[in-house]
Amino acid sequence: MTVRDGQGQQDVGGNRPGGSAPPLSEAYDTALLDLDGVVYAGGEAVPHAVDALGTARAGGMHLAYVTNNALRTPDAVAEHLTELGVPAVAGDVITSAQAVARLIADDVPAGSRVLVVGGEGLRVALRERGLVPVDSADDGPVAVVQGYGGPDMPWARFAEASFAVARGLPWYASNTDLTIPGARGIGPGNGAAVEVVRIATGGRVEPKVAGKPLPPMHRETVLRTGARRPLVVGDRLDTDIEGAFNGGVDSLLVLTGVTDVPQLLRAVPEHRPTYVAADLRGLLVAQPEVVADGDGGFVCGGWRASVSEGELLLDGGEGAGADVMDGVRALCGAAWSAADAGGTADAGKALARLGL
Repeated sequence: MTVRDGQGQQDVGGNRPGGSAPPLSEAYDTALLDLDGVVYAGGEAVPHAVDALGTARAGGMHLAYVTNNALRTPDAVAEHLTELGVPAVAGDVITSAQAVARLIADDVPAGSRVLVVGGEGLRVALRERGLVPVDSADDGPVAVVQGYGGPDMPWARFAEASFAVARGLPWYASNTDLTIPGARGIGPGNGAAVEVVRIATGGRVEPKVAGKPLPPMHRETVLRTGARRPLVVGDRLDTDIEGAFNGGVDSLLVLTGVTDVPQLLRAVPEHRPTYVAADLRGLLVAQPEVVADGDGGFVCGGWRASVSEGELLLDGGEGAGADVMDGVRALCGAAWSAADAGGTADAGKALARLGL
């Protein structure tokens, strides 16, 4: 990412958030938006998401919805988004079910039977690729695939997957997110279900995984959106942001889902977003640069962050116009720089000053 030091020199080191002079919705042609924890949570729209996305779309930004959740079909997702006030059609939605179906179709003959442990989204994606979903390990499948099946997934479905994997069938997973955000909190995701099958089969076999942050999902997204200047928008460091890193594209982390500020400050290089915002309104504004001031500090807006004796220090921020997120961005610069130099920094007092 591009930042500037105190002499105006560019530094592409990935050790602090970048800046964008125009609003992000004008700097990028396509937003590749995660859904759970970004646009909605537990079926309800995240605060400010509907209005922010409407404004970005009206300004000419293409909105595509890229989700590791394989439960629902693109049609169902688009219908839900439209009901929330975010008009969408099935072609705007890219799921890990589609990515894993393509992965399987590349490996097995057309018309093959595939044991499905998941929801309707996975079945529809398999049929789209000319494959036949089945429910039992005794139905003649040539492969087994797991995708998020929702909180009511019967335990017997995991048993069928375990039987098939134990017999040596190739094993695929839409994604391995251990958790999924909902209206009542964070629940177990498909990765937790994959671990059930792994444990039951002795841990000797690994599934082929399609979802973020791995290349099959990035390939599916590029094929379906045709984005030229994409911006990945997500709430998870280990899927959305790492997926952007692996794909060589910029990313925006929003703090409305799984990731909180302490986790962000501890992010390893491949988990560091290009930009950070409290919510999707961050698409509509310019992102200020984080500037290294030459004295070991990092300045953003009216804030300055530095590290002294293993502690993150935060100065400034006075005045009614001070933006807490600028303080977070400055802290990222100081914390990531210290980590890259092999040090650590306690953020407790700095975060308390920001009310976090």
